[in-house]
Amino acid sequence: MIDLHTLRGREQQTAWLLLAPALLLLLFVFGYPILRAFWLSVFTKNLGTELQPVFSGLDNYLRMAGDGRFWQSLWATTVFTTASVLLELLLGLGIALVLNQAFFGRGIVRTTAILPWALPTALIGLAWSWIFNDQFGVVNDILRRLGLIKIGINWLGDPTLAMLAAIFADVWKTTPFISILLLAGLQSISADLYEAYSVDGANAWQSFRKITLPLLLPQILIAVLFRFAQAFGIFDLIAVMTGGGPGGATEVVSLYIYSTVMRYLDFGYGAALVVVTFLILIAAVAIASFLLNKYRARTGAI
Repeated sequence: MIDLHTLRGREQQTAWLLLAPALLLLLFVFGYPILRAFWLSVFTKNLGTELQPVFSGLDNYLRMAGDGRFWQSLWATTVFTTASVLLELLLGLGIALVLNQAFFGRGIVRTTAILPWALPTALIGLAWSWIFNDQFGVVNDILRRLGLIKIGINWLGDPTLAMLAAIFADVWKTTPFISILLLAGLQSISADLYEAYSVDGANAWQSFRKITLPLLLPQILIAVLFRFAQAFGIFDLIAVMTGGGPGGATEVVSLYIYSTVMRYLDFGYGAALVVVTFLILIAAVAIASFLLNKYRARTGAI
């Protein structure tokens, strides 16, 4: 007779055997490029070496420490990521709560709400660059009609305004993604919990704080981690909308890496930038996951 321990061991072996093809594929798709980038980062390979790799050890990483343009791009990436993810989470949660209610035409509203996320990002960047155009843009035209301005604002020509415009465009596009994830989580919460809690005299805010938010934390964690990784590696929206300008104010790390590799053909230093950016992203995601899981454990969320 097979004991329970042996049966569980066989089930685990079967599970690993079934997962092996997917794990090998992930290792090849994600693991090999990272290892290749790390290997290339310890070499100097650019036009100065006639594109021949010359071993340089940690020179590329030491160069990065004094690269002001890299630190500026890292700061721009941090500002963009933090602001966009925070706004998308708040707006996405609000939209999900609205879409979770029963009202006439809810299916049509849900379908329409996801359209911005379904559109190509490059197309969205081009559209918003025209919307924020200082001469022909819709934003300035509305402000003129309202009498708020007399001269068009150069939205994409000012460092602060250009960053705000890029954040606004990203929030408009990707908020539906978070709202759909959170809506799925809301629909998994039983209505009996709210009815039982309302019998005890709880109002809507107390029900949200004691039932909705704790039970929705797993979906919030997934949404934040997904969006953080995507926003930190943003490229196409910034490249099309601002090109990293003005004066590098919106040049994110991915855009700087692209310029280093494709424009200046500095492959060794570009690989070092990729490695450091990857490590920063992994560390940030790990910290965010740890804090959210700690909060879940403290509040007793599932």
